[in-house]
Amino acid sequence: MYSTLLIQTENGICTITINRPDKLNALNKTVVAELSNVIDEVYNNPEIKSAIITGAGPKAFVAGADISEFLQLNANEGEELARRGQKNVFDKIENSPKPIVAAVNGFALGGGCELALSCHFIYASENAKFGQPEVNLGLIPGYGGTQRLTQLLGRNRSMELIMTGNMISAKEAMEYGMVNKVTTPEELLPKLKETLEVIQSKAPVAISKVIECVNNFDHTQEGYDFEIKKFGECFATEDLKEGASAFLEKRKPNFKGK
Repeated sequence: MYSTLLIQTENGICTITINRPDKLNALNKTVVAELSNVIDEVYNNPEIKSAIITGAGPKAFVAGADISEFLQLNANEGEELARRGQKNVFDKIENSPKPIVAAVNGFALGGGCELALSCHFIYASENAKFGQPEVNLGLIPGYGGTQRLTQLLGRNRSMELIMTGNMISAKEAMEYGMVNKVTTPEELLPKLKETLEVIQSKAPVAISKVIECVNNFDHTQEGYDFEIKKFGECFATEDLKEGASAFLEKRKPNFKGK
């Protein structure tokens, strides 16, 4: 079904592996198109409760975009490439009503770093490396890197990382607040699946509203008002009634995602 992705769904967790290890899993048009399709599947398939994005092989998560595709593009075509990628993949991941998380198992550079950043959170193996080296090509990040990295790392660290094009280790990425957990390569997927199983035991509608509210984080009153509105919407769900009843009856809730 997919020529560049391996898909496996187990216990409600869909593991999406970008499978171009000979190219260090670089993003090309086909990968972007297929990611867009599989993310639609995550949105629409009730059997899928959450998803993991990772890379094939021991070296790379995604070591950037396929630069050979860039050479023929003019300014308008370059803008369209970024806009299409953002809309069809990166924004779609960020705004998914179900958790989509990154298991970074090696190099996450350029578009690969941006792919990890668009996920709801990141676990990394000890050998992972992160960076936005676009300035080395006379470019800047085009898939949300300047925005998402600044949101996570703050202005100064984001500026330094993007302007130098330097790579940072998994340990540094965790110290910077970019990565949630660093594991051995062997433990990476099992640990992440363990966390997702905990999340999947919670009310699905509430989880989707958490994602909406955190994505709409705003220090102004507008952010708090958005949260208040989403909080109120939870009260129209069957899950809230079930969760509250189960709590009062001292039993495990049976959430239906409605």
